[in-house]
Amino acid sequence: MAAFSCPSSYVIRCSSNRDNNHDQNMKNLNNIKISGTSPSPRSGGKPDMLSQKTGAATTSVASVTKNHSLTAERIRQNIPTKKQLVDPFRQGLIIEGGVGYRQTVVIRSYEVGPDKTATMESVLNLLQETALNHVWMSGLLSDGFGATHGMMRNNLIWVVSRMQVQVDQYPIWGEIVEIDTWVGASGKNGMRRDWLIRSQATGHVLARATSIWVMMNRKTRRLSKIPEEVRAEISPWLIEKQAIKEDVPEKIVKLDDKAKYMNDDLKPKRSDLDMNHHVNNVKYLRWMLETIPDRILESHQLSEITLEYRRECGSSDIVQSLCQPDEDEILNNGVSQDINDITILNGFSLATEIMKGNGLLGSFEKRPLRYTHLLQTKEESKNEEIVRGRTVWKKKIPTMLFST
Repeated sequence: MAAFSCPSSYVIRCSSNRDNNHDQNMKNLNNIKISGTSPSPRSGGKPDMLSQKTGAATTSVASVTKNHSLTAERIRQNIPTKKQLVDPFRQGLIIEGGVGYRQTVVIRSYEVGPDKTATMESVLNLLQETALNHVWMSGLLSDGFGATHGMMRNNLIWVVSRMQVQVDQYPIWGEIVEIDTWVGASGKNGMRRDWLIRSQATGHVLARATSIWVMMNRKTRRLSKIPEEVRAEISPWLIEKQAIKEDVPEKIVKLDDKAKYMNDDLKPKRSDLDMNHHVNNVKYLRWMLETIPDRILESHQLSEITLEYRRECGSSDIVQSLCQPDEDEILNNGVSQDINDITILNGFSLATEIMKGNGLLGSFEKRPLRYTHLLQTKEESKNEEIVRGRTVWKKKIPTMLFST
């Protein structure tokens, strides 16, 4: 497959590309013949009907209606039918020897929280968007949610079975970040997709993520093997590279009704559904975070999340969110657990902090907090698991450290 490379300082400039493409599109529109007629002399040689450009060919709306070769929706979407190396409108380009994808984005005001940093929900949305745009540029995208042409012929869709995100530092409002994504094989019938989020200004990797995807039959809602025609479509894009190396994934235990925190009456809204008509995974995260105590949300920052998906959640389900701290949380007035004979918690050395003069309490305040989560349907006969999750929280760095 064709490779595309560029200098590390290469930047896609929206203004110049937008202007150039707009001018070229206007020239193309001015030279279009509509349904075999000549341009009207009263319009100065310009057509009096609007045409759309799809892929490499220019197709008039009239011919599309007549031949039924393209729907109006696909004309508006302008989905590429061949592999694209650069997408100036989405600030995207193909990398990694022609199989990876990089997108440049600006963190917008509606993607940040009170501290002007992007939220975990915004990060997940950006991961999803870049994954879809990667398939878009491959030329394999059909009209499904990231589904290829072969998948649509076999009534198949992608569903995520596991997602892990690690955040070292959240992007800030107005920051330009580069998001790299690529895919690899996962067993015989799965696909792994990884991401790296990097600050364009510093080059520092802010976050990394990995996920496992499997195929589901859109009609039966059952998992499916990868058909050979689909395997042939995606196999040229698979590479051996991992953003997060995890030899043996840590098991997430199942919670029961003895969990410390619980939210019993969560109902999906129509706005929570995605194109596959089930609740979007970003909504799952929101339901999980609602069970975290406010004092933890105010003093700590979510640094890692792992989600294990068990089943779909539909619009008619009533959802129960359970949350259990792996250890008792640190309270404002001290430590609420027995600290006898404890030297290391979650890989954090207490002795080191004591020797630094921070004391035992200081050691506990700096160690990360870990919570186990469970989303399940709330039913009279039997509750069914939707998602198991784990979140890791680190103490926020005081703003005063950066003040002048």
